[in-house]
Amino acid sequence: MRRLFVLSMIALTLSACASSPPRAQRSEFEDVPVPKGLTVDMDKSTIIESPSVKAARIFYKGRLEPESLATAFRTTLEANGWRHLSSTMASGKGTTQIYDKSGNSLQIMIYESWYYTWVELSATRVVTGAVASPAAPLPTATPLPATPAPPVRQ
Repeated sequence: MRRLFVLSMIALTLSACASSPPRAQRSEFEDVPVPKGLTVDMDKSTIIESPSVKAARIFYKGRLEPESLATAFRTTLEANGWRHLSSTMASGKGTTQIYDKSGNSLQIMIYESWYYTWVELSATRVVTGAVASPAAPLPTATPLPATPAPPVRQ
């Protein structure tokens, strides 16, 4: 009886693994390569698209060394035309790298948790060919009528 239970649990576990293939690597910005070994966490990520701007804050996690990950990002981004503006390292806060490319911005934060190394990629891109619509005038504020202050008693 015990052997049957163990075999059924193994079969159940193997079938569950086979039915949920790993998600494909996702990059909303095709010129921002993501190093192998990182998987996207869409539960934490946000992607915003409008006719003129595309913005994303995408979280990746993996079990990689933060220093080598920072070097890999810088090397591959510069090879793809991103201009490195600055890097900051702080104890307990990780590494932050900032890049620019044709008016588009990219910020990469690399930090460790107790199990994973996290990469927070924040990027904005102006969509080429987008026609800016004229901004609607803001409504003017109507001043409130003045109310007399209550008398001060001494």
